[in-house]
Amino acid sequence: MPLAAEYQAMFDQLAAAGPTPGVRDLPLAGAREMYRAARALNPDLPIHQVENTSISGPAGDIALRIYRPQGPGPFGVLVYFHGGGWVIGDLDTADSVCRQLATEADLVIVSVDYRLAPEHLYPAAVEDSYAALQWVHENTSRLNGSGKIGVCGESAGGNLAAVVAQQSRDTNGPEIAFQCLLYPVTDADMSRDSYTENGSGYLLETATMEWFWDTYCPDPEQRLEAAASPLRARSLKNLPPALIVTAEFDPLRDEGNAYAQALEAAGNSATLMCCDGLVHDFFSTAAVFGCSKEPFDQTVAALRAHVAT
Repeated sequence: MPLAAEYQAMFDQLAAAGPTPGVRDLPLAGAREMYRAARALNPDLPIHQVENTSISGPAGDIALRIYRPQGPGPFGVLVYFHGGGWVIGDLDTADSVCRQLATEADLVIVSVDYRLAPEHLYPAAVEDSYAALQWVHENTSRLNGSGKIGVCGESAGGNLAAVVAQQSRDTNGPEIAFQCLLYPVTDADMSRDSYTENGSGYLLETATMEWFWDTYCPDPEQRLEAAASPLRARSLKNLPPALIVTAEFDPLRDEGNAYAQALEAAGNSATLMCCDGLVHDFFSTAAVFGCSKEPFDQTVAALRAHVAT
């Protein structure tokens, strides 16, 4: 299928403006600022209440942002991990998507500001993500939670959501009702066809993924661990029901598809939604692009079915 018309128009406009550096070509502070600009705050998106707080983590405080929908509750709670290759991204770059999900899926969203690389290498992000999941489980009453907990994330955040679901299973940790993995990183192997087919020209590029992995997990041997590459887990049995959303024009497409297939083969309930004509990170345009809103709405329906009710 061709690239969605709205994205084609956006790419044409960017091309007309002339070449610009990618995040990997900038100093780290500049790369993070570029991503903030690309996923800017939109305070006009409706949300009943937002609370900024922090919790004790394994290596210091972890900032959280809690989004509450309208109504008396109790609500299902979704622990959300932002994208950005474990290197860039923060609570602000996830803010718009979290507002939309909380309001439209009728969920409390707890967004996690996990530690980033290179200041904090793998597995720091994993440790903080799991600590946040445990805190949510222990603070159900404070969150006005129903007892149902889901995990969700985009890209590197999808990686973290998949990893904490595995870790919670392996450690008899909090019960997770649903995992929602949005164009997730599931394997450090970058030799799949989608890396060749979509390696440049579609926002996320192969060279950028190489930079992310080199920055987050410099040791190639560690990248093969399940906490870095959840597709490589020794067992994928007995994991929570999953929705895996991938995009046709995304280098990560094939590894996301492979994870969905592996989950199903291991006996889990796993739904794969591979979105034709779309690119990586398309949830960021769900408030403005019709092509992104349709799969966003389908994701909301799945979250309502598994976590909100």
